[in-house]
Amino acid sequence: MSPRPGIDRLQLLQTAAELADREGLHAVTLAALAAKLGVRSPSLYNHVDGLSGLHAALMRHGLQTLHDQLLKAAAGRSGEDALRLVCLTYVDFARTHPGLYEAALQPVRPEEQETQRVGNQIVELLLQILAPYQLSEAEALHAVRTLRSLCHGFSSLERAGQFAMDLSVDDSLDFMIRSFVTGLHLQDGRR
Repeated sequence: MSPRPGIDRLQLLQTAAELADREGLHAVTLAALAAKLGVRSPSLYNHVDGLSGLHAALMRHGLQTLHDQLLKAAAGRSGEDALRLVCLTYVDFARTHPGLYEAALQPVRPEEQETQRVGNQIVELLLQILAPYQLSEAEALHAVRTLRSLCHGFSSLERAGQFAMDLSVDDSLDFMIRSFVTGLHLQDGRR
């Protein structure tokens, strides 16, 4: 079947992302998306393979959007400057696109090679940014995991309202990034 004129896959994904950001990933159903697009649910099957296909496409869209924003933040920068901007961009993505971010964090099934490729692009970008620290291959991968864990943990706690003290959240984020960079310098200095 050919897709209905006027509705394309990108429009479908953007509308699903808006729905997820506004109401949460759980609210992204075929019926809700069809209502937002002004079509009947069966029409969506021209673009996605059911609800699981929709969520898989939304996950890939989320990862690709995150990658593109991280790449833009790092463009023309290196070292601490690039690392700081990538962290800020990651957290900003989670703040401004909470549903799409949630979609991007879903487990990737082995058969979803395109989604794995996009996820690997994020890892490769972070490895490039960490290259000036001259870490071993294993250390660099540990650093990528640590960086993603820090940014994700910060974003998750902030979203859950856990930073209620009268203290700047952005200052805490800056402190976290500086602490990570200091740790990288300590690793580099042990050689």
